Amino acid sequence: MLPSWADVGMLAYYTLARHQKALPNYADAAVAAMKDSITGKANQLANNYKQAAFHTTMGLSPRDFVWGSNAVAANQGILLLQAYQFTRQRKYLEGALSTADYLLGRNATGYCFVTGFGAKSPMHPHHRPSVADGVAEPVPGLLAGGPNPGRQDSCDYPFIEPETAYTDLDCSYASNEIAINWNAPAVYLLQALKAIPVSSKLSRNSIR
Repeated sequence: MLPSWADVGMLAYYTLARHQKALPNYADAAVAAMKDSITGKANQLANNYKQAAFHTTMGLSPRDFVWGSNAVAANQGILLLQAYQFTRQRKYLEGALSTADYLLGRNATGYCFVTGFGAKSPMHPHHRPSVADGVAEPVPGLLAGGPNPGRQDSCDYPFIEPETAYTDLDCSYASNEIAINWNAPAVYLLQALKAIPVSSKLSRNSIR
């Protein structure tokens, strides 16, 4: 299961898998099972995303589109990068890059979900400092929540399909909220991709 505000167990899997050599030998079987769990989920994503309309892992299941769906995308990318770290299989790296592309605009809404970036990004996030500061533009560098067909805020949504159920209104805490638990995985994902050695970088053509 991907990390979420309600379940952070996979974060422990990542740590133990990365630091297996520091653990006693009797932990090897348990860590191997954790790695199998990580690569099993990573395979589901990496083996299927090129068949998706936007060639991203996000949205392979309608269940991806929950409150804070952009955190789902970022956490998919992190899981794929963890699998890449101990397998060096490039399909995982390609899949992780696709999740960053999703967040930055390759999605059904056409939004770059990070404020202040791209040709079309949120201008009215549910973020009190941005609303109250008297500046038209929101605070830059913040990830909005993303499509959420649950629409728990009862705001006006132009579309209601799972992948397009997003509205750029400050009343929309269900799709346009700023929260640390989806900004944190996005920062990790983007910085981790940046930190990968140049020799491992992918051309854009490799994921098309």
